[in-house]
Amino acid sequence: MQMRWYDVKGNQASRLRQRKHDLLRRLRIPPDALPGSLSLTHRRCGKASCRCADGEGHPVWSLTFMAEGKRRVEHIPNDWVEEIRPLVEQGREFKEAAAEILAANAQLLALRRREETKEAKRKRAKKR
Repeated sequence: MQMRWYDVKGNQASRLRQRKHDLLRRLRIPPDALPGSLSLTHRRCGKASCRCADGEGHPVWSLTFMAEGKRRVEHIPNDWVEEIRPLVEQGREFKEAAAEILAANAQLLALRRREETKEAKRKRAKKR
């Protein structure tokens, strides 16, 4: 039976597989998670008589994210921020965990390829 690329041996491979399986066990797509980042900016309203004309501006929260290959910015009402913030954090944690799993798979593939190259060199050396 041929060894699969993810069946690579060794301590590094074992650690990668363990980390990957730990992440997979805890990884569930949060149903209400949001992508992107939540940020606070300040804008002036343009009214000459408003207090913001001489100051910092009115606080404005926005969620910036990518959708269909385009950058989107949605303004978030102040009273929604405390509800939205943890959903953005859930989205970030999910995305980071998924990226780490994919990176572990790529590292296992690279380890297996190196192992296979070493085996082939040993076989060629034995034939001589």
